[in-house]
Amino acid sequence: MGYCTLEQVLLSIKTLNKMAHKGIWALAITVFTAGLLLVRADIITEAPVGQLFVYELHREVFQSEFEPFHKVFGQVFNDPMVFKCNKERFPDLPRWLRFTQRDAYDNAFLYGTPLPRDQGRNIIEIFVINKRNYETFKERLVINVGPAVKQMPYQAEFFIERREIEKVLPAAVQAEIKLDMQKLWRTSRLEFVNISSALERGGRVPLPLPGHFEGVYVKLGSDQPFSQCMLRLETAEHQRDCASGQKITGDCSNCENPINCITWCKSTLFDLSRPVPPAPVPTVGSGVLAWGGEFNPPESPPDRDFFPDYIVTVIVPLVLVLILCLILSYIMCCRREGVLKRNAKTPDLQLYHHHTIQGDANELRRMAGGDRRTADRPRQCLQPLLMAEQAMAES
Repeated sequence: MGYCTLEQVLLSIKTLNKMAHKGIWALAITVFTAGLLLVRADIITEAPVGQLFVYELHREVFQSEFEPFHKVFGQVFNDPMVFKCNKERFPDLPRWLRFTQRDAYDNAFLYGTPLPRDQGRNIIEIFVINKRNYETFKERLVINVGPAVKQMPYQAEFFIERREIEKVLPAAVQAEIKLDMQKLWRTSRLEFVNISSALERGGRVPLPLPGHFEGVYVKLGSDQPFSQCMLRLETAEHQRDCASGQKITGDCSNCENPINCITWCKSTLFDLSRPVPPAPVPTVGSGVLAWGGEFNPPESPPDRDFFPDYIVTVIVPLVLVLILCLILSYIMCCRREGVLKRNAKTPDLQLYHHHTIQGDANELRRMAGGDRRTADRPRQCLQPLLMAEQAMAES
């Protein structure tokens, strides 16, 4: 057996320590890399105050999050998906943000216009449910609401009758509408302020038939004043024509796509460049109520005789009930025919039949159940009566 020197022992300990440090670092790097691959980064977007914010949730983006992806046994799936959105640690969305999805095969939209009091960070949790296999996926959307970027003192709201809210929110459709409004406003410096459905304004739900739409209100703003054509909306002649239902002569709107045409009578201008007059300051009084004199309570009401009311409400119904009871008792007791009177009016032959029904029935049962050779001969039940009638006829 050989012995190791002290130098060999120290060298072996240093070698083991180096290997242990390398293994720890390798494990840490592996865990960090796996964390980067598994943890998805939040989606961060900006929303300035006073401008329309629209975020579209594309189904094809989330399709890859579910297994199987695109192909299972050679079959291509178009899975229906349902989106559920809420503010983090809250059951609902922020008050300025709205959500819509028409069908499980359509994309969903988050849209709204933040106000100055809504500035800050909004974390939205997006839950995606695959309706084919009921798998779920979670995403986080961070919306940073900042101060207003553009000042838009001139704003106008238009009503598009042949549109629905889901068909107006896509960016391509917004570009078409903005192009038509630029021709009407005669400026290219336009921005969307708000888009809302007519159902949110008290409109009726359309019939589920082709050619029926819910309608959409579109609000745009600019730093350029209104055109002369748009100023006709504030004239008394225009309001009179709209109220009478006649053909509008001052309609100068232009739409490349017919379904984007606006309803001229439902258009409204908002001029925020004019200073708003402050509310009148309430007048401050002395704080002492004026003297109104001594309080004179009303006198006691006069005495009232309740005996006529008692007769009408109690005595008269009791008398009527008593009369009805007497009439019913007379009909039930005094108007009865009686057994003797009934028998006197009934022919003897019918009475004889009535009294012999039970005996005849027993006789038939006995004949049917016994032997025909030992059974008694049937009695002639009418023979005594016939003999009596013949005797009366001979006499």
